[in-house]
Amino acid sequence: MHTTLSQLIAGHPADALALGAPGRGWLTYGGLRDQASRVQDALRGFGVGAADRVAIVLPNGPDMASAFFTIAQAATTAPLNPNYREDEFAFYLEDLSAKALVIEAGYDGPALAAAQRLGLQVITLVAEEAAGAFSLKCETTGAGQGYVNAENVALILHTSGTTSRPKIVPLLQSNVAASAQNIAASLALNAEDRCLNVMPLFHIHGLVAAVAASFAAGGSIFCTAGFNALNFFAMMAEAKPSWYTAVPTMHQAILARAGRNAETIANVPLRFLRSSSASLPAQVMGQLSETFNAPVIEAYGMTEAAHQMCCNPLDRQEPGSVGGAAGPEVAIAHESENRLIDGTG
Repeated sequence: MHTTLSQLIAGHPADALALGAPGRGWLTYGGLRDQASRVQDALRGFGVGAADRVAIVLPNGPDMASAFFTIAQAATTAPLNPNYREDEFAFYLEDLSAKALVIEAGYDGPALAAAQRLGLQVITLVAEEAAGAFSLKCETTGAGQGYVNAENVALILHTSGTTSRPKIVPLLQSNVAASAQNIAASLALNAEDRCLNVMPLFHIHGLVAAVAASFAAGGSIFCTAGFNALNFFAMMAEAKPSWYTAVPTMHQAILARAGRNAETIANVPLRFLRSSSASLPAQVMGQLSETFNAPVIEAYGMTEAAHQMCCNPLDRQEPGSVGGAAGPEVAIAHESENRLIDGTG
């Protein structure tokens, strides 16, 4: 099993499509590997080393997907919700001990104000023609040190947990790589598969299940600007995906508009649909499967486990069940006694 993000994409054909988006050309795997190399060189020239933490505040889309995946091969990434207020950005940036913030060219919002208040390096991302291709600009120069290995932290996210103060969840290169490969295996993803991403890319679901798992399999991913039920089927017609992953509320919104988009559904047959991050009602699962004539794969995950822990099999789904263990070992603890129930999955 591969143990770093760079290893996940190292063996894919250079001309295979990796990343697409509306109105942008496709980025190939050769282009993605070149992008990762350019990003590492740029960050080191800005004084950002392998152990440094880089916050990313970008709109949903291919540049966010690529920025996460390539910066994480050179440093620790910390994607943040671009809709935060300045005080929220200040809290998260300080809590992360971030060294730098990546923003898009022309951005002049609260994340920049918070970073300047805290004295962080500000790195500007300048998009290029191909989806996910970009250059980085920064006024600060330096000599960043180190190379990323399996034990380096690739991704940091915050989770609310059981307290009011958000907790930092650091995920190693090996954690993210293992989860991506486990998801790809549980869904039998291959180079012919294409994911239509509608998930936010500051959340573990989109980052790992959509982006990293697709890259692990050598498949392609078409990144939208985020979920919009009004244009979902237009995006589906343009992207021609074989699958998508979403949360139950998104699936329900898609179902509500499926009737008037029967032609697109017929012309773009899905191999499966995936649902995670909340329980999918059995009725919705049945309606989705009937509407798209495809299995609906419900999975269970959490940020602390690098997303997926359990998943229904492709050939047999049970409504209301998270399925079996899908990579990690799973055990059931007694609700009141300090012991595990016999048996693991």
